[in-house]
Amino acid sequence: MMNIAFPAIAAAFTVPPERIRWVIICYVLTYAITSLAGGAAGDRIGHVAVFRAGVGLSLIAFVMGGAAAGFGWLLVARVVQGFAGGLIYGTSPALAVAGAPPALRGRRLGFLSGAMGLGFLGSLPAGALVESVGWRAVFHVRVPLALIVLVWAFATRSQAVALERKPMLLSDVTRGPVLQAGALSFVGRGAIFAIWLLVPFYLVEARGLGALVGGIFFMLTPLGTTVAAPLAGRLADRIGASTPAVVGLALEAAGLGVLGFVDGATPLTVVALALFVAGFGLGFFEVPNMATIMAAFPPGRQGAAGGLSFLARTLGVVAGVGVIGQIVAARSAAVGFVGAFAESLLVAAVAVAVACAFALLGACARR
Repeated sequence: MMNIAFPAIAAAFTVPPERIRWVIICYVLTYAITSLAGGAAGDRIGHVAVFRAGVGLSLIAFVMGGAAAGFGWLLVARVVQGFAGGLIYGTSPALAVAGAPPALRGRRLGFLSGAMGLGFLGSLPAGALVESVGWRAVFHVRVPLALIVLVWAFATRSQAVALERKPMLLSDVTRGPVLQAGALSFVGRGAIFAIWLLVPFYLVEARGLGALVGGIFFMLTPLGTTVAAPLAGRLADRIGASTPAVVGLALEAAGLGVLGFVDGATPLTVVALALFVAGFGLGFFEVPNMATIMAAFPPGRQGAAGGLSFLARTLGVVAGVGVIGQIVAARSAAVGFVGAFAESLLVAAVAVAVACAFALLGACARR
């Protein structure tokens, strides 16, 4: 819900587009750091308890964000939200696969990723809220939603799961399959944030769309992820994780590559298709990739495995946003925002294409 409000936030606090990246970084870097710790804590004291704490802290963060008196206070709220997100994201994969046999792990994770993609469709109501009420409503509307989820989390009974009392060791996360899957996730998720960061400005400012219409276009990427994730999960259970992961990266690179050649007159149908394909590719890649990481850990370490998966992808987001924001800041004066936008998306596409090539080589080597 946040991203389509970026142009309005930049105008309200009189900050340039490249500074808005800190709204993303403060949130994502924090939950990147805390997701692994949150998952590991869930392995030791219970995943449901840690999840509940995350939802409660999210509620506080939404109140803080809606009341932020300046850009700095908004960033503080996003840090708090990041701590909350780390507790939620670190335990969600373990909760999703709890009690599931290995043959159903991909489906469970596909459902989880699809649900997260569905949550990203919040850009549509967010666009309507920004136009009619203002950007603060993007925070305000989530307060009652967080209350509902918190009550639900306390009311729902959880099944007993064996907890891991031993501390996690460095050797647990430095095995070859885990490192490779983490590296691919780092690139795939980091590149997609070229869309999350820049497309709202391209749609609203460069193409003159309103926040509501821009939100409709912007939701096509998470819609693609939502559609692809359950399909990828089922396919990974049937034929293994390697092939869907490679295909997903190839589709993501193709979508980003098309966006790397847009200008102010590119047909919006082309932009829409590219946004959907990029999101579809991400969803088709991330589910089997996450299944690979989860399968590399024993049952008592599923919280740590899920947290590690989110750590890898969110560190990629931080790096991607930092690099992309720097490209825009450095190139906008020479080629204008639209030119810098296209160059940034092209860089993201090349990075994913290289990751796809490495994933394909790894899949061929295993065969």
